[in-house]
Formats: sequence, structure tokens, C-alpha cells
Amino acid sequence: MITQRENTKPVYVGKIKIGGGGVCIQSMCNTDTADIDKTLTQINELIDAGCDIVRLAINDMDAARSLRIIREKTTAALVADIHFDYRLALVCIENAVDKIRINPGNIGEKQKVMQVANACKSHNIPIRIGVNMGSIDKDTEQKFGKTPRAMVESALYHINLLNECDFDDIVISLKASDVVTTVKAYRMISERVKYPLHIGITEAGTAYSGIIKSSVGIGALLLDGIGDTIRVSLTDRPIEEVRAAKEILKATGIVKYGPELISCPTCGRCKIDIMGIAKQVEKVLEKTDKNIKVAVMGCVVNGPGEAKDADIGIAGGDGCAVLFKKGKVISKIKESEILSTLINQIERHGK
Repeated sequence: MITQRENTKPVYVGKIKIGGGGVCIQSMCNTDTADIDKTLTQINELIDAGCDIVRLAINDMDAARSLRIIREKTTAALVADIHFDYRLALVCIENAVDKIRINPGNIGEKQKVMQVANACKSHNIPIRIGVNMGSIDKDTEQKFGKTPRAMVESALYHINLLNECDFDDIVISLKASDVVTTVKAYRMISERVKYPLHIGITEAGTAYSGIIKSSVGIGALLLDGIGDTIRVSLTDRPIEEVRAAKEILKATGIVKYGPELISCPTCGRCKIDIMGIAKQVEKVLEKTDKNIKVAVMGCVVNGPGEAKDADIGIAGGDGCAVLFKKGKVISKIKESEILSTLINQIERHGK
């Protein structure tokens, strides 16, 4: 059972609302932001895949200045990721970015952070305070060590700093590469403040290990009702982050629309190529936004009975399968016809 969502303060990133009950998906381009054409291409790919907010690395002034042209050519909600140089943030704000992400621990003295806050306030742009375990300010780390408490105290300090500037459009992230540390930090901060939280496991790894770690951490928090935006950080193509995020939202019951594939594990009873069929059906479902549940089951033991809520499904036999809908067997088909039959049924669904 999913806990009631945290009633966090709504903050707008362009036209995208974060906080207040919903959960949106973020990813980050891996292009050189100064390469405007490549960056725009990737932004469009991410939005088409279901990404709500796209973050861009702003490493230098060329990247910061490129935002003006990028802004003119896309309506996507854009976040400028700033480290070390507060002046980059100021240029991005002037170039109509929708949110600024800073790590106050590496921006520098208080006066520089306040300049960024004042500029954001005058342009109605929110700030994400991004605290990572690897970049906590030295005083906080010395006092609390590398602990969840240290990340929370660092965030609270910088929240107070922004509040002193009469700035309150704040989003918070507290990320570590360790799942347990990250989850503890988010649970702790959610009891202290009501700002929206951007959740994820930083430096989670490649697609295999990264998705596992992210699913455990993000999933645990979402089931607690914690988290307003998510990013699945992978050493892979950004579009894979979006795909994984969508599946996490479905698995936790946050999202209840779109296609879903259920398939049983392999075992000695299976007499068809269940793995090959399931993978091919998965690729087909990636290209549709229909609300449809498809079951690929290896045998009658795990067939219509266990998958009776599926809109369409097959259960394998010896070189054949039965086609069923909502648990009711419709017909028997040859193994060579399974994929084409399922594709046909998917295309016809809802008509």
C-alpha cells in the first residue's frame, strides 16, 4: 500500500509543476551544451520518450550563452547545472532557463549565493539545492562526518541562506551513491521541511547495477510518499534513464497509464522461446502509449490464471501457445505466429 504523498510546496519549472502531489521525470543531456544542434536533438529525444524536465551541464560561458538560442528553439523545461562559478548561473538566468541547480558547497562565499538567489527571484526561477555526499562543505563534514545527517544539515544551512534573501522557491536533493545513506537522508529532510524533493541515487552505475540501485532507493522513497521529481542516474544513454524512471513509477503505482508487460521467469516447463518473445513484445510496447497490459507466459501453470487481469496474453505449450484475453482462452496458435498475433492484438486494442 502506497503511503499518502507528502504535501510539499508546489514549485514551477517553466510550465511543469513539481511538488503538491505529483511526480515528474528528469534526465540530463550528455552533450556539450555549446553544441546547440546536438543538444537540441537530445532534448527532443528525451521529451518524446516521456521526460518532463531536462538538465544541461553549464561548464563555461560558451555553454551559458548557448542557452539563449536553445531556449528560442524548444519549449522544454530546462535546468542549468552550475558548479563552482556563480557567474555562469547569472548568465543562464538572463538567458531564460527555467531552474538553476547549484551545489552551494562549491559555489563559494555567501555573497555569491545571494547574488544568484536575487537574480532568480527577479526572474521567478526556482533553485535546486543539490547536496551530494561527495561535495558537502568542509565544516559540516567535519562536524557530522559522511552521514545522512551531514547532508541534511548542509541543505538546511543553505535553505536558511536563501530564505535570508527572501527566496523560497526551493527544491532539494540529497544524493549519495550509497542507497541506504540516500534513503535515510531523504526521510530525515522530509520531516524537517516541506520543499519538493528531487530524488535519486547519484553515480548509481551502469544500466544493470544502476537500475537496481535506483529502483531500490527511489522505489522505497516513493512508497513512503517521498519524492516529487526523480532521476535514474545511469552510465548509459540519457533516454535509458527516462525508460527506467517510467517503469519505477509504474511499479510503485504512481503512474497507472501506458503499456505494461508481464512475463514469467523461465523454467523446465517452458517449451517456447519465452525470452525472445518477451523481449520483442517489450520493444513493440515501447512504441505505444496505449493503456494495455500484455502477458507473455511460459506455460499453462503461469498462464491465464495468474495473468487474468492482462488485456492480452499468451501461454506457451509444446511449440505452440494459447491466446487469452482477461483470462479467457480465445484460440490456439503456432509458436511461429505468437509475435505477429500479439502485435496484431496490440494494434487492435481499444478500437
